[in-house]
Amino acid sequence: MLQIGDELVYFSAVFVMVMLGTRSAAGASVLTSSLYVFMVMFRFPPVPVDQAGLVLRPRAPSGGVPVVAHRAGSHDAPENTLAAIREASRNGATGVELDLSFTADGVPVLMHDDTVDRTTNGSGPVSRLQWSQLSRLDASARHRLKDKFSEEKVPTLQEAVEECIRHQLTIFFDVRGHPDKAASVLHEMFQTFPVLYNSSIVCSFEPKVIYKMRQADPKVVTALTHRPWSLSLFGDGTPRTLSSWSQFWSGVLDVLLDWAHHHLLWNLCGVSAILMQKDFISLDYVQYWAERGVEVVGWTVNTAVEKQYYQNLLKISYITDSLLEDCDPHY
Repeated sequence: MLQIGDELVYFSAVFVMVMLGTRSAAGASVLTSSLYVFMVMFRFPPVPVDQAGLVLRPRAPSGGVPVVAHRAGSHDAPENTLAAIREASRNGATGVELDLSFTADGVPVLMHDDTVDRTTNGSGPVSRLQWSQLSRLDASARHRLKDKFSEEKVPTLQEAVEECIRHQLTIFFDVRGHPDKAASVLHEMFQTFPVLYNSSIVCSFEPKVIYKMRQADPKVVTALTHRPWSLSLFGDGTPRTLSSWSQFWSGVLDVLLDWAHHHLLWNLCGVSAILMQKDFISLDYVQYWAERGVEVVGWTVNTAVEKQYYQNLLKISYITDSLLEDCDPHY
């Protein structure tokens, strides 16, 4: 929970910044008070700690920290497929991260990209393909192990959930966009499979998605996903724009977004975890969130050295592209 000291510091900072900008103590007082009232009225309390613990700290087969297969283990099998889910279970994962998308006719399916070009033998945006078209594509066509996993299909969300339940895997539902539609579909999935309340978590880079999910079903465990400098830099560190002016303002927005994640949004949404890019996690960072009752999960941890660091020093869960060998990260 948010500590009293945190609230005092945060709202004092807001008051000072507003007063410096407006030169009005009265105006700053009104705005700060309004923000505080908004937070009190509209923030969601986190789910019970014991429920979050079942999701975020399931017992690992090896006795170590929980390990989650990214996109169900995109290096070891075609990503976001039933074959990848089975392979992740066979290789010792405690959970899988799955990407939710929607077809043109509204069918919830697993797909990371906006288009099917990178992972299938098809072409075009997922949102413009009917399920009847998408279901005919080969989801293993461009994978390095396509001969082993030939003609694997793009699964529906329900097919994937049923497969995960069958293998007793924790599910990290990763949602990008479609906040209302995703919240509605996932709420329906939780109602159909109540076991998901203690074995899954909804996570997103977009706070609106998480807030909508908590509105639809406050009993669902949720997490905010974050990577500092995500607005100004791609995942591999290259600038998103060559314009110096655009880079500057993107950097300013990145600073504000980072502050909001660490001091405001997590509390407003009542999340139980923060999924942070691995390069920004330290013991101090883990402790910062532990004091607020929030778990930290690292992504994407793909080398043996990094995995040992998480297992032996940080002692927190991590998400990986492979449970078998070192590999390059998939952004």
